[in-house]
Amino acid sequence: MLNVDSIDLFYGAAQALRKVSLTAELGRVTCVLGRNGVGKSSLLRAIVGQQPIRGGTVSLAGEDVSRLPTHARARRGIGYVPQGREIFPLLTVKENLHTGFAPVGRALRHVPEEVFDLFPVLKTMMHRRGGDLSGGQQQQLAIGRALVTRPKLLVLDEPTEGIQPSVIKDIGRAIDYLRGRGDMAIVLVEQYFEFARDLADSFAVMDRGAVVLAGARADMVEHEVRAHLSV
Repeated sequence: MLNVDSIDLFYGAAQALRKVSLTAELGRVTCVLGRNGVGKSSLLRAIVGQQPIRGGTVSLAGEDVSRLPTHARARRGIGYVPQGREIFPLLTVKENLHTGFAPVGRALRHVPEEVFDLFPVLKTMMHRRGGDLSGGQQQQLAIGRALVTRPKLLVLDEPTEGIQPSVIKDIGRAIDYLRGRGDMAIVLVEQYFEFARDLADSFAVMDRGAVVLAGARADMVEHEVRAHLSV
């Protein structure tokens, strides 16, 4: 589904990604791990089109989307849950969810019932403003908004950051359910090792803008991975 091949990314003269490669397959979770500032979020920005790459390619379902703008990639099935959630605080939960209608056709402009099955709290808060929700509720809203776009590839940037343990479990169950559907590839960026380990089918560990460890979960050597996560 997703193939990132040897991409380079710069912010001005500073190189943030160095020959990074990554794959994600339908029905599987690919976890990207690493400390702050090693390029994880930059990789996601390259995938969704928020930041241009200078070398390499990003392909989705066999199509090179490297030069497509963000909205065109969304129409091709990339759903993005950014770090920090980035919901609209003055819009209601319902209005926030409806912003996910932008990349889909008129026939699909309704909120799938599974969004409320996964996150029942959203159904009870449809008319509350996004800014009045707790951090965990906002994260559930951000994931729900991405699911409204009917993604083939779901990209999540540290969804457990600053979230209470009970909601982390809810998010983990939601990701596991979406994986089990078999029609969606998932890329998950995390620093919380246990959460990533329990969900990952494959993993990539980043350091200084490059992938330094990668493989299947069965091949993951915990102490080697943790060495790249400790400060």
